[in-house]
Amino acid sequence: MYLVPPPPDHDAPYDPSVVDRAPGRGAGEQLADRLRQVAKGDEDAFAALYDETAPRVHGLVLRVLRNPSQSEEVTQEVYLEVWRGASRFDPHKGSAIGWLLTMAHRRAVDRVRSSQSATVRDDSWHARSRDVAFDTTAELATARIEARRVRSALDGLTQVQREAVSLAYLGGYTHTEVASLLDLPLGTAKTRIRDGLIRLRDQLGVTP
Repeated sequence: MYLVPPPPDHDAPYDPSVVDRAPGRGAGEQLADRLRQVAKGDEDAFAALYDETAPRVHGLVLRVLRNPSQSEEVTQEVYLEVWRGASRFDPHKGSAIGWLLTMAHRRAVDRVRSSQSATVRDDSWHARSRDVAFDTTAELATARIEARRVRSALDGLTQVQREAVSLAYLGGYTHTEVASLLDLPLGTAKTRIRDGLIRLRDQLGVTP
């Protein structure tokens, strides 16, 4: 018995580079309906949701990790989380695709951090062995503190602002790509990014 239904098996080759297929108008409501059905254990709805969103979810993860094998693993982790936690989706707080992409980005970043932590542990051991200069260690510590501050500040944004800012400045997408990924008019995407950055700046205490 599967903890999550297996991904649908297709004859056509899967193209993980596809990240900008925006659904048609009304697709946002359809995806929200799919998530409501998935929350009830509907495997057919899950298969449809996977078909409609996997290219963009996988594309975002691949863009962060730049490792096809790890990206496939993380994508499956995302859909396992969707299957188990679809009931947490709140359409009043953001779009269905935004919820999925935010989850995907978070898991991809977590995988990067996990890999970096292992590297840091190795580097730390070698540093002690070679008596690396204090300045190098201090720089690493400062960078980690700054990263934690930014993550904490991002948590203070609204969900729609966090979705847009994360995709634009952590995912590296253009404003046009963010609009496409979130199924938004370009002007709306730009407004969310701008407002999110202003709020982020204020929380970090940065002078404009």
